[in-house]
Amino acid sequence: MDWKVFLEQAPSGGMTYLGWLMSGLFWTLSVSACAWVIASVVGCVVGVARTTPVGWARALGTAYVELFRNIPLLVQMFLWYFVMPEVLPKAWGDWLKQDLPNVLTLPFAAQFSLFEFSAAVLCLGLYTASRVAEQVRSGIQSLPRGQTGAGLALGLTLPQVYRHVTLPMAFRIIIPPMTSEFLTIFKNSSTALTIGVLELTAQSRQISEYTFKTFTAFSAATLLYIAITLTVTFLMRALERRTAVPGYIAQGSGH
Repeated sequence: MDWKVFLEQAPSGGMTYLGWLMSGLFWTLSVSACAWVIASVVGCVVGVARTTPVGWARALGTAYVELFRNIPLLVQMFLWYFVMPEVLPKAWGDWLKQDLPNVLTLPFAAQFSLFEFSAAVLCLGLYTASRVAEQVRSGIQSLPRGQTGAGLALGLTLPQVYRHVTLPMAFRIIIPPMTSEFLTIFKNSSTALTIGVLELTAQSRQISEYTFKTFTAFSAATLLYIAITLTVTFLMRALERRTAVPGYIAQGSGH
């Protein structure tokens, strides 16, 4: 492979092809991190709602999970970008469709409109939230029911039981499956290229089209994705070891 191609001057943007690649990495990390914040918050709320004794809360939580989990991610990306401006009030839709200011003005990052970035973040965040909600629900329901009963018997309200008893234990249990969801959101960020976000996969494709070094361009992208996933896996395993409940989660036992 001819790695020297990344040191050549790119035809636009005032950067080398390596700059293009680093710009794609920056936007991949930015989209994924922002989407993960949304997924964590919304997913926890929906997951808790699905385990409460309140019927309407369970129904809403279930409807959310079934809706977002069963529509293909690519279709959701198109809905957020192409359909959402059309169903909003006309003034809002026209504002969204205008060329809004760039997200950031950085010498090493490709620029695109705030709407493209926001649509990608909302789509990834709300889609992943449906998966996070299921992990939270399963973590809560895996706990002995006696814990909730004991908390209520001590005089705690149900929200206090969730806050001080149920959720701290459930969050510790679901760290391994949440690691998988965290990795998935980085990989799913590649779908943002379909609406014009120049993340890592989009920049690799652009480099391939300009240089005809397809194998080199996508090999570099692959190595960067591997570096991201290995880093996340290492950090999450360290967090799992730090927060494991002695005698409850068997570490390194293979079961």
